[in-house]
Amino acid sequence: MDISKFRVSNGQDFKLSDISTDSTGKIKSKDEGEKKLKENIEEMVKLQDKLYAENKYALLIIFQAMDTAGKDGAIKHVMSGLNPQGTRVTSFKQPSKEEMNHDYLWRVNKYLPERGQIGIFNRSYYEEVLVVKVHDLVNKQNIPDKLIAEDIWKNRYSQIKDYEKYLFENGIIPVKIFLHISKKEQKERLLERIDNDDKNWKFSDADLKERELWNDYQKCYQEAIENTSTKHAPWYVVPADKKWFARLLISDIINKTLESLKLEYPKLNEEQHKILENSKQALLNEKY
Repeated sequence: MDISKFRVSNGQDFKLSDISTDSTGKIKSKDEGEKKLKENIEEMVKLQDKLYAENKYALLIIFQAMDTAGKDGAIKHVMSGLNPQGTRVTSFKQPSKEEMNHDYLWRVNKYLPERGQIGIFNRSYYEEVLVVKVHDLVNKQNIPDKLIAEDIWKNRYSQIKDYEKYLFENGIIPVKIFLHISKKEQKERLLERIDNDDKNWKFSDADLKERELWNDYQKCYQEAIENTSTKHAPWYVVPADKKWFARLLISDIINKTLESLKLEYPKLNEEQHKILENSKQALLNEKY
């Protein structure tokens, strides 16, 4: 799949409203998509093994989306074959009192992936220019009043870009995925949570209150993607009305990102090869 069609490396001409939420690219059917997803997961496992062995790069996958867009499902289905030793999922909820007493990037630093690892953020520091902006929560963040000015959001976009540049230049590769769902499809998924006993636990009346702010959130996502898309940390806007296609595209994005790193298993020098040969002979000469 040509993932460049969904990549936003420069937000100057980006318009979220122009991007379809129900696209399936050139994939003709769900069966075809699920078959390709299985193949992609198998390839992802191999690439993760190289990432882990080489121990130079780390991958930071960031999922942002409106409620019901499929973040949890994507993490569950796309990452299903990965080695748990090299993968960590972190879900960011409402900040704790301790976290509120630090800068907004403090809490995410603790969960950055180590070299050789894949870190997955279910929501992230982008909440600081999304939910905080929509609900005007910045005044509750213990920030000095004189620093809360009209340009605070512009400053935060700049800070985030600098932060991601820092990560990239230290071998932590950001992969930012926005699951783009339509308001109509969200309604259907919310109704399913109400009607399906097995999914009742997923529903909260807070979801409806957030839904009332749909246009505000769309505006904030537009501005966030527009202002933080860069060559080294692009956004991928993934059509999410069809879960099977979203999962397939996400797997393609991850695989192609890993492939671009030209990962290799560590090569042994002559002395290390001699140690291997001696160890082999020692094992072969063992007597029982």
